[in-house]
Amino acid sequence: MSRAVIYETFGGPEVLELREVPEPHAGPGEVRVRVTAAGLNPMDWILASQPEAAERFGVTLPSGFGYDLAGVVDEVGEGATGFAVGDRVYGGVLGRAVADFVVVRTPARASEALFHTPEGISDEVASTLPVAGLTAAAALAAVGLRSGDTVLIGGAAGGVGVFAVQLAKLAGARVIGTASEATFDFLRQWGAEPVTYGPGLADRVRTLAPGGVTAATDLFGTETAETALALGVPPERISTIAAGPNPPGGVRGTGGIDAGPDALERITDAILAEEITVPIAAAFPIERIRDAVALQAGRHVHGKIVVTL
Repeated sequence: MSRAVIYETFGGPEVLELREVPEPHAGPGEVRVRVTAAGLNPMDWILASQPEAAERFGVTLPSGFGYDLAGVVDEVGEGATGFAVGDRVYGGVLGRAVADFVVVRTPARASEALFHTPEGISDEVASTLPVAGLTAAAALAAVGLRSGDTVLIGGAAGGVGVFAVQLAKLAGARVIGTASEATFDFLRQWGAEPVTYGPGLADRVRTLAPGGVTAATDLFGTETAETALALGVPPERISTIAAGPNPPGGVRGTGGIDAGPDALERITDAILAEEITVPIAAAFPIERIRDAVALQAGRHVHGKIVVTL
């Protein structure tokens, strides 16, 4: 037997249960990963709490929990390619990541991903990269970010925001990030100029950047996208990851699936070169999964949350 986090009804953290389940094994064309860390994302608890969101992603009850993971390959099925027993790996499996073992096809299905973990990157850090790193890369690529831009990033202190801020700075852009005042010092250490979100945002941005904003990405709701439109930023230079199928004013909706094929490699190279730092706000053992998700769902986390196994 092995352990996995399961939920049988939709709801808050209280529906998540750590259960003993039959130990899975790699079949033909599959590898098994012994999970050591799972990075949490807002989408994890959204899928567990909102039936309509779960339906859009094909998640049915009962379901496992989480997507991002890192660990070690410990079984290789007949015909599986690209991985060997003992390989350190990271990636994602929809609704199955927070478990002792996961089985992944090679090559991975559309809802899965598996990569070799570069030497020098810990499993905890690797487990934070797939969703947040790819989403940040896609959000910036969607607006054609380039050196010399002044970019407004909404939700800059969150799990995706910390990647977007640092990637934008690496690209040579000036970064203005929306956040609560409590996170201002946190954002300044990544080179962002913080501004308080909420009513009056456009006026505060005009004061901070009298020369104007040339691009924007909204990582939380629609306030930043709407503010950028009000500031005269063309809609094709504004992206959003959280506005649903109909973003305001014709701005560009995007997500991690739109990231370039080399996006994660660029991020891991930058981490190894100490050009990007991944702030892990908290790490919880799997037995405290409800506490981890409650903290994540509070939306006031500065960085990433990891569950360790």
